[in-house]
Amino acid sequence: MADIVDPVLEEYAAAHSTAPPAYLEELASELRVTLEAPGMMVGRLEGRYLEMLTFALGATSVLEIGTFGGYSSLAMAPGLAPGGHITTCEISPVHAEFARRHIAASPFAGCIEVIVGPAIDTIANLPGPFDLVFIDADKAAYHEYFEAVLEKLAPRGLIAADNTLWSGRILDPDDSSEDTVALRRFNDALAVDPRVVVVQTTVRDGVTLIRRAQ
Repeated sequence: MADIVDPVLEEYAAAHSTAPPAYLEELASELRVTLEAPGMMVGRLEGRYLEMLTFALGATSVLEIGTFGGYSSLAMAPGLAPGGHITTCEISPVHAEFARRHIAASPFAGCIEVIVGPAIDTIANLPGPFDLVFIDADKAAYHEYFEAVLEKLAPRGLIAADNTLWSGRILDPDDSSEDTVALRRFNDALAVDPRVVVVQTTVRDGVTLIRRAQ
């Protein structure tokens, strides 16, 4: 993943954010040497960002679309309100097993559930409402995920969509790859959707925050 923020500034921001707990550091260290595409992992800075969103919302119900190794779920968990729960969807049994093992070894084993299978099917069987939805899965399906969760969003809930700046490739006119085109369309559609209020941030690879228009 290419840097969209000056790497020195990114490193400074990470160094001046609260350090991750040991269980997250252990997860990250193992993931980097055992799973493919470790750059997909949410790291220290974005992990704390997601935790802050969870905490600020007083979230009791969080939905994550795309577990990968479980870092983001475990990063959000300390921000949950008492009795809160995270449901995280993962298509890969290998990723799900890795995440479950690290979740089980953490202080939050009882409040994170990993469901394996196509996320769109899982969402259809979840009642909501969700205080926070984090979308970080196959980019071509972002708009489908957004539509599936919008009506299940709590009145003051947020959707956070990751990678929406796509290492800057959304600005490359010569990049016509499926993921890049899908993210461009997703970003363009959100910007003019009267149902929602949107802000696209430059956190890590671009995190777009979405709420229902009041």
